[in-house]
Formats: sequence, structure tokens, C-alpha cells
Amino acid sequence: MAPHDHAFRLPSATRRSFLSLSAAASAALAFRIVTEPMLARAARNGLPMDGVRIDANENPLGPCASAREAAVEAVSHGGRYSTWLTDSLVSTLAEKEGLEPDHLRVYPGSSEPLHHTVAAFASPQRSYVTADPGYEAGMMAAKAMGVRVVKVPLTKNYAHDVKAMLAAAPDAGVFYVCTPNNPTGTLTSHSDIEYLVEKKPKGSVVLVDEAYIHFADATSTMDLVKAGKDVILLRTFSKIYGMAGLRCGAVFARPDLLEQIEKYSGWNAMPITGVAAASASLRDAKLVSERKRINATVRAQVFAWLDHNGYSYVPSEANFFMLDAKRPAKVAIDAMARQNVFIGRIWPAWPTCTRITIGTAPEMEQFQTAWQKVMSGAVTASVGAMPGSGKPCQRKQDLDGLVIRS
Repeated sequence: MAPHDHAFRLPSATRRSFLSLSAAASAALAFRIVTEPMLARAARNGLPMDGVRIDANENPLGPCASAREAAVEAVSHGGRYSTWLTDSLVSTLAEKEGLEPDHLRVYPGSSEPLHHTVAAFASPQRSYVTADPGYEAGMMAAKAMGVRVVKVPLTKNYAHDVKAMLAAAPDAGVFYVCTPNNPTGTLTSHSDIEYLVEKKPKGSVVLVDEAYIHFADATSTMDLVKAGKDVILLRTFSKIYGMAGLRCGAVFARPDLLEQIEKYSGWNAMPITGVAAASASLRDAKLVSERKRINATVRAQVFAWLDHNGYSYVPSEANFFMLDAKRPAKVAIDAMARQNVFIGRIWPAWPTCTRITIGTAPEMEQFQTAWQKVMSGAVTASVGAMPGSGKPCQRKQDLDGLVIRS
């Protein structure tokens, strides 16, 4: 051995850590990170920019004025990594939530920590448990890793059925709770999440996705993170803050849980414009309440119109809702697209329903006009109306024996 060779040898413990991290990185790269826009766009090849695009839970208001100004100013520093701005954002978020900075990490959105949590805590021996219908990204990550996915129907009030989730998977590694739930926009109570945390199998985690929490009158589970529970909490600036295209989100948890997640993510080079815009958004004290008011006002107007016209939907507290077409939903989605109004998508458990994002008031007026034409037959569909089941969103078994023609 040459005298200088020893300089390149790692101590055995360090080598083990390095190999462990390398294996984790390889596992993380084995599957593609799935995001809301990928799922929304998968059903069609691109959308025209001039259409009414209410299919991806985007906020049509975009970033607030101060966030836009901050992003523009940050561009001049775009030749540098955003380390100093990221540290500042972490400190601001920690102070706002009453946490120590080591209890959170920021990411380009919340999709990465969602996937990396699945990679860290689920396995072929530890199941991934979710609601049905529920947000699909974690399910897809689990399937790519060979993890058993357990889908549990929502309760009659469209909440996560935490007792059924526990009973269905005593081997669980991850319990995923999205509240408000994507796609129904309905809430799972804080007490139910507490019950799930207390009764879950040892070594598992409860992954709470609060992407839409700011739209609702709901109690966050941030207190469970502060209490040191086995809870991993996701937040994003993509929704109420209108920053879907600027990419910024955060994960909150005990430091030891964050360390497990980071084995699959490593160092995140945050987009400097997203970090600057997020920091500016947090300084706008009226932003969340004003955006919440605007969304609730438009949503209430849409629900009043649906009620007046006898259409079935699931009452939502978010910026989207599930609407029952009383026929295979793809027929309605395609007919709406022919009118340049893009809605969707479909969850297999509720094949007659489609998710509608709340757009601006003029956009929702266009939606109403188009939907009326589809439901009245003025815009033809290839399959006739389904008989009503007496409650919104028919279950899969209601379609038994029906042939759907494309």
C-alpha cells in the first residue's frame, strides 16, 4: 500500500453509514416522485392556456404581491444556492409554529418528504395505510417499493375511519391522514388522529398531510409534533399561498424522525425564488385569512347553485370538492373538456364522481354553464345517466355490469 493510501480509507463505522446512505439514495431513485400536477395531467396530453383549468387544486390568485416582488428580487441572486435564505425561512417557520428549528425541514414542495417518509417507515413487512378515496402519491410510492397498500373507505361523514385503519393493518409502518382530505375536502377530527397515534403499532408513524388546512376551520396536529409524538406533519406553500409553480413546502417532526427521512433525501437545493416568496408570504399577516375568505365565498356560491339545480356533491372545507355526475365520470370530464373547461380526475372507489377545484368567480360561472349543458344533454355524452343512489358519489359496485364505451 502506498504511504498516502490511508488518507482515502474511511473508518468502519463511517463506511457503514456511507453504505447505508448510498443504499437509501438508490432506493429513493428507484421510483419517480408523484405530484398533484402529474396526476392531474395524466388523463390528457396538455391543456390550453386559455381554458378554465380547475383540475389540479391550484390557486388561481397566485402569489401575493409581496411574494411576487421578493421572487423577482431574488432572481438576481439566482447564481447562488439559497442556503442563507433557506436558513432564514426555517427560523421564521419555527418561530411561527413555536418549534425549535431542528423540528422542521424545508423542501421544494411537500411531495418529496411524503415519498421519503414512505421509503423510511414502510417496507414489504410494514404496510402503508390510507383512506379510500385518498391522495394517491403515497400509494404509488409504496407500490413501487413492494409495500402492501391498505385502502380503507371513508366513514359516512367522509372522515378517515381510524379504527378501521388500525384493524386493517396491525403490521402498518405508515398511516397516512390527509385533512382536509384530497379529494373530498372533508376533515378528520383532531381527536380521531390522537386516537390513531395512541393505538397504532409500535415503530409506525402517522403521516398527517395538511396541504389544505388553511382553507378550513380545523385544528392542526402541530401540537402532537410539539408533544414529541410519532407524527410527521406536511405543509406546503402551493395551495393557499398560491405558489404551486415556485415550489416550497415543509415537514415537521421530532429530530430523530426527520433524520430517518433525510436518509432518502440528502441536501435539498431549494429554488431561491420559492424561498424568497415563501418568506415574504409569511410576513403578510392578512394573507391566509383573506385567501380563506375568498375561497369560502366562491365555494359557497357554487354549492348554492348546485343545491338549486339538484346536483349531488360532497360538502368540502377546502378549495375543491367531489361532484357526482350520476354516470361514469370520464364521460362528463370529456364533455366538459370539449367546452374548454378542464376538470377531473376519477378515483376508482367513486367512479361516477370527479373532483372540481375552486377557481375564480368568473371561472366557476363558466364551469356552471358548461356543467349544465353536459347534464342536460346539450353536450352529448356516450353513456346515459346513472340511477341515483340516494347519496353523493356512487360506489364501485353501482357500476357492475355496465359497459363503458370510449
